[in-house]
Amino acid sequence: MQILFANASASRHSLSVIATIPTMIRRIQLSVFVAVMGFGAGLFATAECALAQTDYTLDEFDRWKPSEVPSPVDEQLQQARVALANGDAARAKNLSDNFLENNPLGQGRAEAFLILGDAQLALGNEYKALFAYEDVARRYSSTSSFIPALEREFEIAKAYAHGLRKKFLGTFRWLDAGDDAQEIFIRIQERLPGSELAEKAGMELSDYYFRIRDMPLAADSYDLFVQNYPRSKQVNKAKLRLIYSYYAQFKGPQYDASGLREATSRLKLLQADDPALAQQIGAEALLVRVYESEAAKLLNDAMWYQSMGDYISTELTLRSLVNRFPKSIATIQALKIAPGVVAKLPERVAKNCPDYAQLQSTLLGTPNINEPTGVVPAAEIPLPAVDQTTPQQPVAGATLQSEDQTTKPAAPPSPPQPQ
Repeated sequence: MQILFANASASRHSLSVIATIPTMIRRIQLSVFVAVMGFGAGLFATAECALAQTDYTLDEFDRWKPSEVPSPVDEQLQQARVALANGDAARAKNLSDNFLENNPLGQGRAEAFLILGDAQLALGNEYKALFAYEDVARRYSSTSSFIPALEREFEIAKAYAHGLRKKFLGTFRWLDAGDDAQEIFIRIQERLPGSELAEKAGMELSDYYFRIRDMPLAADSYDLFVQNYPRSKQVNKAKLRLIYSYYAQFKGPQYDASGLREATSRLKLLQADDPALAQQIGAEALLVRVYESEAAKLLNDAMWYQSMGDYISTELTLRSLVNRFPKSIATIQALKIAPGVVAKLPERVAKNCPDYAQLQSTLLGTPNINEPTGVVPAAEIPLPAVDQTTPQQPVAGATLQSEDQTTKPAAPPSPPQPQ
């Protein structure tokens, strides 16, 4: 019996222990919850203390502002900047590449692309650097990295324009990069119109065309520069290069002379706007040269018409040459061949031609030499010939007055004969 009671008491004790397990669990959970709340309150108090102890600095206007705490993004980019500044371009490239891979949509990508481009440029891969700069120019035009990226592109394009070649398969510099330079200069002017950088790009583009002897494009580019930047320090250079570009388009009397006419109008405009500059470059001598070139062009046209047997067009061209350029050397040659041309014209056309012999005498001061013109003058009817005149007879028996009568003059006395 005692054994049974002992077993019964042990069973009751175990049951009481089992009954108290949920209460213990609840107490443990409550203690954990209180500990977590206490930890959170401590963090909140720490944050409040940190906010309450924010450092303040003076800005450029002597106003207090909270000091900026660098974010993790800025710290990562700062490491890349430091590596680039220390000359470790490979590490800067790796850091910027890792940042761009880990932050596909995060902030700081514009700065990362700029650092990546600078690292590629430092490694000698300027063409790869252009891709990084273009990402900044196309996607992040509102950031502070936009203008520095365009400045880097301008320097690369300037090097390309002055002869730097692109690498062929990353080895030797064999490929011409003139087209890339042109495209970059044009894009800079489109992206920053009216800015100093756009002005430099416009002048470099014009000089590039002038340097490779593409005179039509050079003239257009310099003309746009004068229109877009009339107050630039280089506007006088653009005006002079514009005149030279127009004049250089004239390849000889056998070719088009429209460039000569443009050069003449620009020279006269320069003389009116800036007489000192026009005198400095010798505008009068240039005008004389253009004057003679235009006259030579007309003389060449007249000779071509003559070789084709079109003498009417030949005479009209010679007439235009004499009227427009009377003091040119070509006019002297034209006046020499004009009589021969007129001699081959139909009679009704030749009658309306100017007297080239008289023009030659007037313009050149030479004696008027009647040369055959081929025009036969109209025959004149001769007056009737009379062998002798009849003596005067009075009319109807009238007598002449003594003063009206003609008397035969007395014969001169004969000289004395020698004895």
